[in-house]
Amino acid sequence: MTTEQRQWALVTFRLQQAEESLAEAKCLQAGGMSSRSVINRAYYAMFYSVLALLVYEPYSSSKHSGVLGYFNQRFVRTGEIEERFGRALNKAFELRQRSDYREMADATKEQVDPLVEEARGLLMR
Repeated sequence: MTTEQRQWALVTFRLQQAEESLAEAKCLQAGGMSSRSVINRAYYAMFYSVLALLVYEPYSSSKHSGVLGYFNQRFVRTGEIEERFGRALNKAFELRQRSDYREMADATKEQVDPLVEEARGLLMR
């Protein structure tokens, strides 16, 4: 398999992960499940979309914050990706972190619902 074929296979895999995560977020949302669960899946839909984009970049990081920082610097600040997606990704990361790791902290439905739609928008980019 050539480098290009490996890259394309990885992009396809990451986009599949993003689509699955988005479908899970929507299913959880429609079922009235916890905002914590919904934001987790919406965030990962965005994150996997970004990882697909980064396959062709000379960058890698094992930390989410590094990936987000590079995405914002390379794609959002240059105007290749709309600023709203950078803001949504950062907000989703913050809410997921808070919901997953802080005691008795949960995102609200009002905070989470718009981010599910932004995740869909970013995936479609």
